Amino acid sequence: MSVRLIRAEVVKLSTRRGLMAASLLLTVVATVVFALILLVLHWTDPTKHRIVGGINHFNNGLYSLTQLATMAAILIGATAGAGDLAAGFFRSLVVTGRPRGSLFGARIPGGLAVVLPIAAAAYVLLALFSFVVPGDASTPSTTLLVEAALWFQLYIAVMFLLSLGLASLLGSRATTIGILAGLQLLVTPLVQGLHNPGVGADSVLGLALWRLAPRELLNGAPPGHLGESLAVALVVIAVWMAAAVGLGAWRTVTRDA
Repeated sequence: MSVRLIRAEVVKLSTRRGLMAASLLLTVVATVVFALILLVLHWTDPTKHRIVGGINHFNNGLYSLTQLATMAAILIGATAGAGDLAAGFFRSLVVTGRPRGSLFGARIPGGLAVVLPIAAAAYVLLALFSFVVPGDASTPSTTLLVEAALWFQLYIAVMFLLSLGLASLLGSRATTIGILAGLQLLVTPLVQGLHNPGVGADSVLGLALWRLAPRELLNGAPPGHLGESLAVALVVIAVWMAAAVGLGAWRTVTRDA
């Protein structure tokens, strides 16, 4: 894996206008729209909607942003993993003599270099907006902002790697997006909402990631977020990542050009 390969991956992803537009809509634009809606509600009925920003809206906003930014990470990961195959470019890369393992490896830092700044920009907007608070409502502490930022970036990075590995394994961008969208939007929220999700719920990646979230973010969150121990959560995340990246790399190396 070389710097040139990583730069090439960054260029391939960042020059896809549709992909970048969708990713920005799901993160930065959605955060701005969320803020504008709260501002309008406050202006129209300040008695009922007194708090515009504050820690409560930061927590709620970050929960929503995490779901939307995950979809952006899935889009970018699926494109990085299967985009070359769909475009018929994989054969051209192979015949150049570059090791296939390097081709796959370059997609990891290349994709992260695209998705993480987008997610970070949306998070900064949300954090800034949380200080637009009338009255004496509390705002997020510096510790919470830093811890939440690190956890949020970890969440997005893990979901990107999952999407990248699955897309590389299946060789299909659309199938990968469909599977992971269903997992993120249907299966994970359903399990999170259960008061007694059971032992099998420990294997759900979304629950394991939320177990690592700062405690303040879990106030009022579905009870499924707190069901497993920290050690189990770390093991679950490690197993998912090893499986996704390992199978994706294996399929890239063994795939017919």
